[in-house]
Amino acid sequence: MRHFLDFEKPLAELDAKIAELQAMQQSDGLNIADEIARLTDKADKQLRATYAKLTPWQKALVARHPGRPKARDYIAGLITDFTPLAGDRAFAEDQAIIGGLGRFNGRSVMVIGTEKGHDTDSRVKHNFGMAKPEGYRKAKRLIELAGRFGLPVLTFVDTSGAFPGIDAEARGQAEAIARSIEACLEVRTPFVATIIGEGGSGGAIALASGDVVLMLEHAIYSVISPEGCASILWRDAAKAPEAAEALKLTAEDLKRLKLIDTIVAEPLGGAHREPEAAVQAVGAVVQTALERLVKLDPAALIAKRREKFLDMGREAV
Repeated sequence: MRHFLDFEKPLAELDAKIAELQAMQQSDGLNIADEIARLTDKADKQLRATYAKLTPWQKALVARHPGRPKARDYIAGLITDFTPLAGDRAFAEDQAIIGGLGRFNGRSVMVIGTEKGHDTDSRVKHNFGMAKPEGYRKAKRLIELAGRFGLPVLTFVDTSGAFPGIDAEARGQAEAIARSIEACLEVRTPFVATIIGEGGSGGAIALASGDVVLMLEHAIYSVISPEGCASILWRDAAKAPEAAEALKLTAEDLKRLKLIDTIVAEPLGGAHREPEAAVQAVGAVVQTALERLVKLDPAALIAKRREKFLDMGREAV
């Protein structure tokens, strides 16, 4: 059964009516194809109109849609011969971050992603995509391993942020994130990061400090969640829509601010409506970015990456 967001209620009503008519046509043999076609056309137009004017808060809801493809879906759809690698070689295996070796369009790569999970059991297993220090230390280990063997790094980011628990802080959460960012910036191989859903705070930056940063059309990328921002500024999480507007967290905002490089178009109505098409669209853009990066020598990669991040926030002279 399709999950509709609150702002999609008119679409849900049309979808239910179409399904009802289709069931009547099959069971009773009624000739109502014209009416079904009319409603289908109306639903398509309404879907286009709705998604053409999403507010930042509505985009946040789409980015969190439970049916949206997750990191595992991108790995399954784009990476062949995937061999997972586990553990940080110090404390534990963190299921919130998955990674390993594989082939992307025939090229050997290291792929890493934050995994939220699809249902209750998998979400608990992956801690809702919120990694602990051991997760970021695993990511650092895999990025450094990729550098050692000259493998491009591909990351798929979808997290509300790093896990904020006391145990994570006690084991050095901030230091682990900083070391992961450092590994991203220093690896001497091509690095393509993609924000596929939520890009939350340092937990996202730890895997997204690459040569090229891609972002799906309805993904979000921000220093804090809208709810967290509203709770701090107004002490009222209900003001999250206002916070989302102020945070400039949409792909369009971030592209304009030059904090990401490319916006990847999603299927009409969001990636959750056509997950496979969304995965392949990302794969095509990643391939284009990678083809350009592999032509650069390591020194040039490091220099351009350094300038890219140093240039963020500079005012035009």
